[in-house]
Amino acid sequence: MNNDLYLDFLAKWQQIVYILVFITLGIGVLNYLFYKISFMSKATFKEKFDLASEKESKKLLSGHIFVAIALFLFCNTLEYETMQLDPLWFFIRLFVSLCIGVLYGYIAQLIIKFYYPGVLEKKLKKLRYTPRINPENGNKMKLLSESEEDAYLDEGMQAEENVFSVDYDVWIDEASGYTKIEKYKGHLSALECDRCGFQTLRLQKEEIIKEATDTEDGELQKEFKCSYCNRIKRKNVILTHKIKESSTTGTLIDNPLDHDNRISVVKIEIHGSNGELKEYDFQNLDQAKNFLNEFDFEKLREESI
Repeated sequence: MNNDLYLDFLAKWQQIVYILVFITLGIGVLNYLFYKISFMSKATFKEKFDLASEKESKKLLSGHIFVAIALFLFCNTLEYETMQLDPLWFFIRLFVSLCIGVLYGYIAQLIIKFYYPGVLEKKLKKLRYTPRINPENGNKMKLLSESEEDAYLDEGMQAEENVFSVDYDVWIDEASGYTKIEKYKGHLSALECDRCGFQTLRLQKEEIIKEATDTEDGELQKEFKCSYCNRIKRKNVILTHKIKESSTTGTLIDNPLDHDNRISVVKIEIHGSNGELKEYDFQNLDQAKNFLNEFDFEKLREESI
């Protein structure tokens, strides 16, 4: 009798899992397909850039997760005759299927985390630097250099670029004078100033108002300053553990290279002591040097958490 119940359960399990395989796989494919349709429907390169930079890796990862689940379910339909011999084989198959599904998901996650960013970066660069077309007359537009574009940016926009929180691209139709300004995220993060509205509010200093002890919380005051309107904003943060001073300090090398007109791209790689890696590209040495003067790895990591 018990064996009949098991065989009846196994048959129903087989039917349900077959259906779930196609449902799960279909959800994964449709999820990524809807993203691709949304991407293709965007009218401008800038809109496609924003969508791809924000969602492409996430959509690709979620699609592979659904595939991993479908693979797990599919493996639970194999060797049906063997499963009929003993319930123990059902649990063995369940365990092996779980291992296969997790392994696939883990490998997919590693590929998307470590390999795909390079692929995505090339795609984003192509979207960003493909020549724009003047909608008024169809002329191909020219991307201005950093020194040329300042004439088309107001003081607030230039301040945002100076703290590397925002990067502006200025395209111009040299025949008609028509210009188009596109806004991108910069290399370093900054908060939006509640007075002027620009992303120029940066952390200037931190001061411990009250030391934390083993039994009582402490308090830390952070002071932010807007590089455009000079607004000062302070924020108090509760310290729930003792502050330990770092025994090591980092230093930056001033002027690592002299100006050389032959240099078209400067690439900076900054390696943290805990294995963090940050990579940045600049159009000239001046930008790179200014960036190094502003860069603070610890503050950047705190702001990204």
